[in-house]
Amino acid sequence: MEMLVFAGLTPHPPIIIPEVGGPELDTAASTVTGMQEWARAAAAAQLESLVFISPHAPFLHGALGCLNGKELAGSFAAFGAPEISFRVANDWDLAVSIAGEAALAGVQVVELNTHSLDHGVLVPLYYLQEAGVTANLVVFGISLLPPDQHYRFGQALYRAITKSPRRIGLIASGDMSHRLKPEAPAGYDPQGQVFDRLIRESLAVMDEERILNIPEILADRAGECGLRPIIMLLGALSYFEVESVIYSYEGPFGVGYLVAGFKLKQPADGATTPATARMPQKGSAGDA
Repeated sequence: MEMLVFAGLTPHPPIIIPEVGGPELDTAASTVTGMQEWARAAAAAQLESLVFISPHAPFLHGALGCLNGKELAGSFAAFGAPEISFRVANDWDLAVSIAGEAALAGVQVVELNTHSLDHGVLVPLYYLQEAGVTANLVVFGISLLPPDQHYRFGQALYRAITKSPRRIGLIASGDMSHRLKPEAPAGYDPQGQVFDRLIRESLAVMDEERILNIPEILADRAGECGLRPIIMLLGALSYFEVESVIYSYEGPFGVGYLVAGFKLKQPADGATTPATARMPQKGSAGDA
């Protein structure tokens, strides 16, 4: 039996891909360096499979979607770099096991008839493969299910991982606020900086409860796409004592980019009992 051996949070702006960003790459130099350091840590874990949670995978209202097929593929053609492409085996056995555990937890998973990787996966995958990671993939999206169900899914995901013979990593892909500056793509809201600071400070000390109870209005005003993936990640990490590593944070184009890793310490009572078991409260961010 193998355990979860790596976990991380990454942004996904295509502009940090050299072939896409070109001269703009220097503007996000801190993020590029953070991603490179983060990817080297992932490579050191000798991963065999990677579970991605992407907010840009097909979005469902009442269930979580999972990409199917023997292979998953994608490229940066939509961003002007079709020569940068990927084709990776799908660890479908692991995906089915996760779906089964999620069902037992009361969270529905739907098989999606698509093999296409979105930029929420492709951007971190670029850095991972550059660092030497050759793991198979599993890709889940997010949904309008309430945050407590996203959290329970993360816990179910971890329980499925404990039944796999492979060394597995979990990656939550998500950008922070899209409203940090007046010139930001989604416009400006001062609450965007409040949201990003709250997430960054909370993850730095692993204050899970503070994140799980972010007011819905704050998340809405921030215009984020990372909170649900983070909540799912926290569910999986609830079985561990966790030390976080913040590799970088910046918002050079008005969107917050946070790169973080998590060092996992297995609690003494084993893998079946969460070390923490907080749930998002009614009225917290993401309530549908």
